[in-house]
Amino acid sequence: MNMKTRVVGWLAAGEKRDLSGGHRKLFNIIACLLSVFQVWSVVWGKLNPINQMAIHLAFIIGLTFLFYRYSKVGKKASSHMPSYLDYLCALLALGAGVYFTIHADRIAQRIPIMDPLTNADVFFGLVFVLLSIEAARRTIGVPIVMIVVVGLSYALWGHHFSGLLGHREFAPITILDDLAFSLNGLWGSPVSVAASFVFMFLLFGAFLQKAGAGEFFFRLSTAIAGTSKGGAAKVAVLTSALFGSISGSPTANVVTTGAFTIPVSKKVGYKPSFAAAIEAAASTGGSILPPIMGSSAFLMAAVTNVSYGSIVIAAMIPGILYYVSLLSMVHFEALRLDLPHAAKQDIPKISDVLKQGWYYFIPLIVLVLLLLQGYSASRTGFYGIVSIVIVSWFRKRTRMGWKEIFEAMVVGAKSSIPVTTACAAAGLVIAGIMSTGLGGKLTSIVLGLTDGMLFPTLLLVMLICIVLGMGMPVAAAYILTAMLAAPALIELGVPTVAAHLFIVYFSIFSAITPPVAVAAFAAAGISGSNPNRVGLEAVRLGLVGFIVPFMFVVEPSLLMNGSPIQIVMAFLTATIGVITLAGGAIGWLLMVANYLERILLIASGVLMLYPGTLTDTIGIALLLAVILHQKWDMGTGHLSQLRLFKGGGGS
Repeated sequence: MNMKTRVVGWLAAGEKRDLSGGHRKLFNIIACLLSVFQVWSVVWGKLNPINQMAIHLAFIIGLTFLFYRYSKVGKKASSHMPSYLDYLCALLALGAGVYFTIHADRIAQRIPIMDPLTNADVFFGLVFVLLSIEAARRTIGVPIVMIVVVGLSYALWGHHFSGLLGHREFAPITILDDLAFSLNGLWGSPVSVAASFVFMFLLFGAFLQKAGAGEFFFRLSTAIAGTSKGGAAKVAVLTSALFGSISGSPTANVVTTGAFTIPVSKKVGYKPSFAAAIEAAASTGGSILPPIMGSSAFLMAAVTNVSYGSIVIAAMIPGILYYVSLLSMVHFEALRLDLPHAAKQDIPKISDVLKQGWYYFIPLIVLVLLLLQGYSASRTGFYGIVSIVIVSWFRKRTRMGWKEIFEAMVVGAKSSIPVTTACAAAGLVIAGIMSTGLGGKLTSIVLGLTDGMLFPTLLLVMLICIVLGMGMPVAAAYILTAMLAAPALIELGVPTVAAHLFIVYFSIFSAITPPVAVAAFAAAGISGSNPNRVGLEAVRLGLVGFIVPFMFVVEPSLLMNGSPIQIVMAFLTATIGVITLAGGAIGWLLMVANYLERILLIASGVLMLYPGTLTDTIGIALLLAVILHQKWDMGTGHLSQLRLFKGGGGS
């Protein structure tokens, strides 16, 4: 690769290699060793936190350079084999891990900045910082690297600013000290979270897949929704919801479940872009669906010190509303297109499916029960994995032996690579924020720009979350945006859970928000559609996910905070509201809706989403007006062509 190609290639993300031969065996062995180490450190090991994180990060960086090519640009026949430089970088990362492991106690006990760094400290600290940045670029792309560069540039040269943005001057060695030898940088909360319970739940998901749960959940979804109109797309929604909640990765979920749900949805009559958007929106929403929430609940618990149980209860109604809306949109689109029902003989009975795989619910029940009893998320993940291995032996066809366990461990380690590299990069950004005091300054800037008004502040925080979350794994996106944006909301009196759940939502839904809609791009690749069109379609289908966070911030009853009557009424009216909103977005209620009816339906849905007697009354009145008007038109039958001309159809 010549210099020009190398420079141009650096501006693109890396690409996964199709390893073979000895390279693949070496990668699999290292990946399995990482999983074994993680399990040991969670259950039996009592390591210094820096020790544990350094070993984890060293493994991850080493695996990154073996598994990810330098760039998508300039492909060569030999690109599927790691180069000598890749192996050198992997060895340097492992060497840095060994060095930090040996000196973990000294590093933990030293006073940052006050105690000088040795030459070896500087060398291995730079190795970790630079290789972490390059690993993040290969796995996530340049945007996250640019955020790191901006953050580090501000730390180095921000003292030249005057006024609120200015800070005292920092020497480069001081910044390195903060990045690699304090609990603000690489060894801060992002990598700590990635190296503990996030890894364990990724491993849990890998074991669940290997045990055959994927086929069971798909068959169960088919049995529940397969016979209804447009049932294939509803199956996609339910399957992706179940998997998305466990995996926590919208893109990985799209690739896994979308490989069979998107072609089936296209086959029954949905447009390719719509079929892809369904999968993208459903897979992304899994991270807001209790009880697992793709590890979002555990992340919030770690950052806010609010119990896991409280977070899951608060997130219940918004998560249900999102999927009610998505299923409603799929249903209305099926009615609009007049899609056929699936043949009953092709749909399995629910009782038969449950009889064959009911035991796959046992690991999920184990997780929830142990978490509610106060067990740590990491240890709970381990017990969940053990329960998966046990239940896999209930049927001969799904039994997990040593080979299957080894393969699951490799898959779990592989899926953790982009999460950890993004978290390492986020840790570097957070170090710059903490050392320069930018976090507090940003709160002042945000509140200054919005004049301390809640709704404009929510809009600005939403934009910050979407921009910083683009292309990033949920864990890294949430932690980074929580550090920057949550204080501004809490300053205005927003409850801690509501503020952080608001940030979780928009950090997650950045995955379907153009222009960097990674989940939509993955779905577009499977469907053969235009990625930007799929992204816009996914935003329309996931519209409730962009509205509900504003509602639960201003009205706590949607977060199960209030009297039982308030909560029940809020849930019922909000459910009617999201169905009505879906009808307006698609352009169908009892029949095709014209533009005016669609506007009224959307207004009605938004009003009913906001709990309150007045808004609910107005919303219901608007809905009844549209229903009566459509019933009258259905009775006369002379406006059908005019309706088709005036805006019926949403895709």
